[in-house]
Amino acid sequence: MLAVLLSLPLVWLAWLVYLDLQNPGTALGADAGETLVHYLGEWALIVLLGAYAVTPLRQWWAVPFLIRSRRMVGLFAFAYVCLHLLSYAWFYLGFDAGALLEDFAERPYIMVGMVAFFCLLLMAVTSTQGWQRRLRRNWKRLHTLMYPTLALALVHLWWLTRDGYGEVLLYTGVFFVLSAARLWSKWATQVRQSA
Repeated sequence: MLAVLLSLPLVWLAWLVYLDLQNPGTALGADAGETLVHYLGEWALIVLLGAYAVTPLRQWWAVPFLIRSRRMVGLFAFAYVCLHLLSYAWFYLGFDAGALLEDFAERPYIMVGMVAFFCLLLMAVTSTQGWQRRLRRNWKRLHTLMYPTLALALVHLWWLTRDGYGEVLLYTGVFFVLSAARLWSKWATQVRQSA
């Protein structure tokens, strides 16, 4: 059920692409490539925030399936990021590696986005139980990369936004609320243990 829910934005996007192929410019606007890149990037951030929300939600409500769903939500976030990066490479660069290196060097928001992608790549690759066993305690340390990954993704979005900062403020606010909830929980646990 959760996989279906997380796939709905892609189903909607497929429908928009179908409509746009029938009548160009109607469903995706004048620049379909730009619309696809932004749509996939925004959903990557939303799903990433969803993965980040799993731990606080599990602490607030004792719902066992939440902790089991964290990996799936994280991998869906990674899939959205990959599609975002792929659409950027296709529509903006024409799969030209030289243009990518030029963008990487000249545009700081691209560099920040790529660093966030590589952090997420490390977490996605090591998300299996096999890697959990191999890395032991280091697995948890590695997966604290979620904090800088989300922070970098938000910086990436802030740099890209030219007007209408409402959505960026909303996503940033959600990140800070979830981070505060995590810090509060950690502090409360330490207080209980030292009592």
